[in-house]
Amino acid sequence: MTTNDSGSAPKPPAKDPWDLPDVSGLTVGVLGGTGPQGRGLAYRLARAGQKVVIGSRAADRAEAAAAELGHGVEGADNAQCARRSDVVIVAVPWDGHAETLASLRGELAGKLVVDCVNPLGFDKKGAYALTPEEGSAAEQAAALLPDSRVTAAFHHLSAVLLQDEAIEEIDTDVMVLGETRADTDTVQALANRIPGMRGIFAGRLRNAHQVESLVANLISVNRRYKAHAGLRTTDV
Repeated sequence: MTTNDSGSAPKPPAKDPWDLPDVSGLTVGVLGGTGPQGRGLAYRLARAGQKVVIGSRAADRAEAAAAELGHGVEGADNAQCARRSDVVIVAVPWDGHAETLASLRGELAGKLVVDCVNPLGFDKKGAYALTPEEGSAAEQAAALLPDSRVTAAFHHLSAVLLQDEAIEEIDTDVMVLGETRADTDTVQALANRIPGMRGIFAGRLRNAHQVESLVANLISVNRRYKAHAGLRTTDV
């Protein structure tokens, strides 16, 4: 007896992992958009044609930074940035991470949130990873934002390279983590908008700690070799 004869439906074909959605019409907000990483991400996405709003605790500071970045980038206070955006990248310093997100729980409800914060400490030996109570910055974000769809990505990017206008392509992969395929596909597609960059699914949020922690290793690489190292995933 064949499968069809038994009455069970045939399995649908596996989804192509590179079949990603069109995200060109989404507005991307960047909380911490006046800091190095936030400015760099905002600049690269806007340069690629994405609508970008950067947020800061002070609207005038965000507006000034947006004017410097150009490419149609707009500035607003953090609450307005969150309200006006479809996707919100969290690029705030680790020591302000929990406070910032807790204060924006209402504005971020229903939003796709992309956490790129790396909990790190520094001493005379260099950078080292911190372990948040929740396990990672991304898991802390998910706990603080129960009404948001939290993902994690953009951890391993050099702020120096992102902000360098002379560099046309950013040669790196972006590890994307999350609980829902539609959400991680969207974040991968955003990463793919930046020339040279490629979004790669890397697991669920429970795996975010080691991704965030790897930045400490990259800092050591960069110091030894005077570089701005990124990551590439082979055989994918």
